[in-house]
Amino acid sequence: MAKKPASMYRRITGQANTRREYMRGVPGRRINQFDMGNLKADFPVILTLRVKNRVQVRHTALEAGRIAANRLMSSEVGVQNYNLKIRAFPHIVLRENKLATGAGADRVSSGMRRAFGKNVGTAARLERDQAIITIRTSADKERINTAKQALWRASMKFPTPCYIDVEQGLEYVN
Repeated sequence: MAKKPASMYRRITGQANTRREYMRGVPGRRINQFDMGNLKADFPVILTLRVKNRVQVRHTALEAGRIAANRLMSSEVGVQNYNLKIRAFPHIVLRENKLATGAGADRVSSGMRRAFGKNVGTAARLERDQAIITIRTSADKERINTAKQALWRASMKFPTPCYIDVEQGLEYVN
């Protein structure tokens, strides 16, 4: 059966399913690395990608955003000159009531009977203005612009509009 579009899961509806010990067959999350780059250095500029709306972001979208931002930063700036941190954790379990389609499906499918659904993935619930990704970098103008570009590329992977917030080092940005 084909994977459903992510637009089906971006709205926050109903109660969150988070207790994995009571569920069987929860698929593992795709994202497994939340800190990248130089973890020990202290960088003066902090740029954060924040969401504009209340939304659910699937674990596959978080991984795609992480890959997009990290690839640009590591190739343009170098691994020792930045720190990238994923700030959202996908702990909400998504469920789907799978129905049979095609010829003879009316005899196979049970419709709405026991429609709680099966586990299909995980997602992170984000509130308005909540941070998804933070990049710390040095005060060099080119590195700051590369970090902005990396956050913009990552924002294209998420199901909501995002904006870049300069948390620290505003005097270096302008």
